[in-house]
Order: sequence, then structure tokens, then C-alpha cells
Amino acid sequence: MQMSNYTDINAATVDKWVADGWEWGVPVTHETFVRAQSGDWNVVLTPTKPVPHEWFAPHLKNERLDGVKVLGLASGGGQQMPIFSALGADCTVLDYSPAQLESERVVAEREGYEINIIRADMTLRLPFNDATFDVIFHPVSNCYIENVQHVWDECYRILKPGGVLLSGVGNDLNILVWNDVEPLVITETLPFNPLKNPTQREKLIADDAGFEFSHSLEEQLGGQLKAGLRLTHLFDAFNSDGAMAARGIATFIATRAVKE
Repeated sequence: MQMSNYTDINAATVDKWVADGWEWGVPVTHETFVRAQSGDWNVVLTPTKPVPHEWFAPHLKNERLDGVKVLGLASGGGQQMPIFSALGADCTVLDYSPAQLESERVVAEREGYEINIIRADMTLRLPFNDATFDVIFHPVSNCYIENVQHVWDECYRILKPGGVLLSGVGNDLNILVWNDVEPLVITETLPFNPLKNPTQREKLIADDAGFEFSHSLEEQLGGQLKAGLRLTHLFDAFNSDGAMAARGIATFIATRAVKE
């Protein structure tokens, strides 16, 4: 296994998950799209808690995003971008999984809207000019890359002044407690970096989990501040099931940041 192409391995892993019915690879239904067109909609950055609609301010007007330039960053799968398209946004989706991007194409064709679909690796310079987007929607995904500061820096670069970055990030508990069942046991150590730790790498291979990385809150939240963004809102969020959710233990954080 070549360590230099871990993002290619992750893309292939996600493709397999999608083929097996992964919940984050199942596109929205036609009925969900139609409801969104009528103003009945929600989107998620983390597994269970919808993003407050006011987080899209000042770009959301009368429950619409007409003409707002939205980037779904590592947001393929035909789940969020169809909703934004139904609200009138000018949407671009970037993902590295061909299967996730195919879902975007299928939904767009089914519902008759246009979307800019780009396959690209977010560990590299993003293929957009400076100050391109009004909103970047970035669900939990940077756990699959080693350097998250690069992503925050790129988000700052491609956001317009006044633009909004909405992100879902992990707090590393899902890594520390690898098996989310009772009794809860901490089995891992931090940092978790399979590129540097062969034991961690073998664990991921055995679980068909691709390459996953821990990131401190200093990297996740402090990294956004370091990039020049201003954090305005956040909330704790939970796994969709498992022992930690049953105990009320948050495993994710959703954030709203702006470029001033």
C-alpha cells in the first residue's frame, strides 16, 4: 500500500461504502426535493442535528438562496446540494469519490437542475479563484485528511468577504473509543495518524476504514481562526446510534465562521 496516495485509497473506500448502502451515500428522494422547493427543508453537517437556518444568514432570504454561490466541500452523495439547488442556489460540489459525485449527477438529472460537479482532492489547492463563494458547506470529512489547516486556509481564500463557512468536525472520541458499544473502553491513543503509526494503519486496514486521522480542537477550531475566519456559532452533536449517543456523549462539533 502506497502511503503517498492515501486519499486515493480513501476515495476507493468510500466508493465501496456507497455500493454497500452507506447512509451518507444515499441521495435525497424526489419528495424531499419538492418539499425543499416549498420551503420545508433541513441539512446536516453532523449525523443527527440539523443546521439552524439562521446560520445561512445573511444569504438566506425568505427561506431561499436565490443566486447564492454555494460550494459543497467533500459534500457529495446527493444529500445537501440538491436541497441548496431547490432553494435557488448556484451550486458547486467537490468530492474525491466518483460514486458520491455520480449520485450528485443522478439527482440533478432527475430533478432538472444544473450543478458544477468537480472531482478533486481537498488536500491540494482547490481549483477555484479567490473570493468565489458566498457559502461553503463542509460536512464531517476532514477526519480523512492529515493536514486540516490547509483546508481552512483554502476556504478563507475562496470565500467572498462576508462569506460563511459551515463545517462539521469530530472531537476524536470516535477514534479513542473505536467500538461504540457497552462497556465503553478507550482503546486508542492520540495523535492517531496511520501514515506515521504502523499499528494504527493496520487497525484501519483490518476494519476497511480507509485512512482516518485525529485532529485536536486547536487544529479544528483554532485552525479556522488562524486562517483568518471569525467563529460565530457552534453546537455539540452526536452519533446517530451507539453507546456514546445513548449516554449523551457528544462526538462532533458543528461550526459557523465568517470571512470579514
